[in-house]
Amino acid sequence: MKSPIFDYDDTVCVKPGTPVQMRPGEPASVVSITPLENRSGDYLKKFPEGFVYGIEFEGGDIIEVEEALLQKSKFPGEK
Repeated sequence: MKSPIFDYDDTVCVKPGTPVQMRPGEPASVVSITPLENRSGDYLKKFPEGFVYGIEFEGGDIIEVEEALLQKSKFPGEK
């Protein structure tokens, strides 16, 4: 089984060119990682194969994003 690229608490952002509601370029923290074999319910089944990450933005909003749309990032002031 393939390992996820990102880990819990990693700072990531959604890549440019994605829909504005996904907040591209805005830093967020990884709060959940769901592999294909652990998906349940219809919502997560809409994502392509691979890992689906729950990412949390400052302010507490959380969205689910497929791994291919994420890249490493930093919060302002983070080294």
